[in-house]
Amino acid sequence: MNPPAQLHWLENGIEQSVRWRSESGAPPPRRVVLADDTMGADAAYRLACEGTALLWRGDFHNARQLLQALARRADRKPRRHARASAAGAQASAPSTPAQAFHLHRQAQAQRARVLGMLIIPLAADYAVPLRRAPDFRDACTEAWDADARTARDGADSVVSLRELSGVVGAHEWRKKGVEVASLGGPGHNRIHPHYGVFSPVRGEYVQLVAQAPLPSNTLAFDVGVGTGVLSAVLAHRGVQRVVATDQDPRALACARDNLQRLGLQERVEVVQADLFPTLALYGQAPLIVCNPPWVPARASTPVEHAVYDPDSRMLRGFLDGLAAHLAPQGEGWLVLSDLAEHLGLRPREQLLGWIESAGLAVRGRLDVRPRHPKAGDASDPLHAARAAEITSLWRLGHRQQS
Repeated sequence: MNPPAQLHWLENGIEQSVRWRSESGAPPPRRVVLADDTMGADAAYRLACEGTALLWRGDFHNARQLLQALARRADRKPRRHARASAAGAQASAPSTPAQAFHLHRQAQAQRARVLGMLIIPLAADYAVPLRRAPDFRDACTEAWDADARTARDGADSVVSLRELSGVVGAHEWRKKGVEVASLGGPGHNRIHPHYGVFSPVRGEYVQLVAQAPLPSNTLAFDVGVGTGVLSAVLAHRGVQRVVATDQDPRALACARDNLQRLGLQERVEVVQADLFPTLALYGQAPLIVCNPPWVPARASTPVEHAVYDPDSRMLRGFLDGLAAHLAPQGEGWLVLSDLAEHLGLRPREQLLGWIESAGLAVRGRLDVRPRHPKAGDASDPLHAARAAEITSLWRLGHRQQS
């Protein structure tokens, strides 16, 4: 394992260095200035846009206010755009949905870089040594200490305030949990997402798995378990044994935690694997479920791997390996949104071609329209695609049996 990256800066003429924390693996900024309550938002924004990190030495609440001010400036339309002619504005508009998507991702990345330049110090025990700083030690311990790659090493560190806010937000979500109606009544139907594991806030795909007719209730594989929500739904529906896989240590820990909370740990076995359980150990299953990332694009943070699948690697891996792991009369349930099709990133014909070349046939499909807020947000740059989106459960089987 490589040693942690270090942030370097000069303070009182002495070179300083400290561990740099970045969930995305971004390198530490090369230029660092000390900042406190005397720094104005415009000056801070100018430095951040230039790639200069602001190592905060002032009041913690003022740092939060500064981050909000930076966000407002990052979201503000440039004045030159307001003065642009209608013809010029039309010429600069994206010509295809795919171009709109890539421009949107570029804008998101630039915004994240700018806001990530406000840096907060952390003591070795994750205490924040700033005035009026809350106690975030429990949240940081949950997020980082369970993973050897990010665990504390007895030294001080620094992290962007934006990332620290994400850690704290994940801690609150983990305590509160997400209600999943398909798991029963109140009090027994919550999934608690861990930091870095995608939360099942979009319930339509869970609803599809809860409603599709079961081909068998003896054994199911859940490929890419995440929080464990689909394994829990299958067990709640009466599947006697579920083998759930994932290759992310955080997801494995999260799934085990949730299944234990729900009292399902005896019926769901969680194993580390890239896609399918080992054939020699687990054999074939009459039901195999997979909810791969829906958009074929590069993820910029680990949690985005639940949304973005470069070159459709997981989708193609699931399809290519399904026939070998599927029992003769079994079904593979592929839970997939068609958002990529509406964005011009993956045509329907390509998906159908991959299904056919894998020796599979479509036995049926269940569809549902998303109900998340962005589907109705006309100001979203990707509104047209989101408004047309449909999430489907594809029932796949061996082609010769269709």
